Amino acid sequence: MALRLADGVRKRAPRTRDEAVAAMVVVAESLMSKKSRELLLDGSPGCVLLFGVNGAGKTTTAGRLAHQLKQQGRKPLVVAADTYRAAGIEQMVAWAERAGVDHLEGANGADPASVVFEGVQLARRRGHDVVIADTAGRLQTQRNLLEELAKVGRVTSKALDGAPYESLLVLDAVLGLTNLVQAREFHKAIPITGIALAKLDSTAKGGAVIAIESELDAPAKLAGVGEGIDDLAPFDPEAFIRAMFEG
Repeated sequence: MALRLADGVRKRAPRTRDEAVAAMVVVAESLMSKKSRELLLDGSPGCVLLFGVNGAGKTTTAGRLAHQLKQQGRKPLVVAADTYRAAGIEQMVAWAERAGVDHLEGANGADPASVVFEGVQLARRRGHDVVIADTAGRLQTQRNLLEELAKVGRVTSKALDGAPYESLLVLDAVLGLTNLVQAREFHKAIPITGIALAKLDSTAKGGAVIAIESELDAPAKLAGVGEGIDDLAPFDPEAFIRAMFEG
């Protein structure tokens, strides 16, 4: 990806720093996914699966998204399916309560796929229009857990009667190109429909997103930009690229 970026800039023959930055922005944008960056939430209910390694920011992103959707007039149900960590369930419940939305807690050690299935059924019964599921964290090297994530995807599709849903990989912007390795392996287990970039601030550039979008055609859709419950924003590719090259 770096070579493609460099070649693209060289072909534009910039003569000044400003021209070089402008060329890098144009070329980088051309490498990124052209798919919609809007969340697909039109199902009955809509569903968002959040997955990634422990510590990436899944639970925080889920809580912020629930808050944001409630502010937009939606009625989300948060499903705490990180059943391998009691602390993970507690954190998700705390975020749901902070956002003022309903939640379903998976029992400690329960099958995450069954918890998500139950969550979809509960949402239908109670009239929730969006399910936000915080799935169990896992490393991209843990084959058994990746197979379990694939099961979560299959079960979710069954629960939604085959309707499309969002499967968002949450990435820690601080980790750099390690994120590309993670994305490749997670994408084999469950097709990534989008990326939620957490911990994106002035010190974390998150440049691996360009490489991920170019290789996997999975657009970044959300960006965590601070510490508060309101600090979740739609991902703006142009602003993101300019911040990388102009910072």
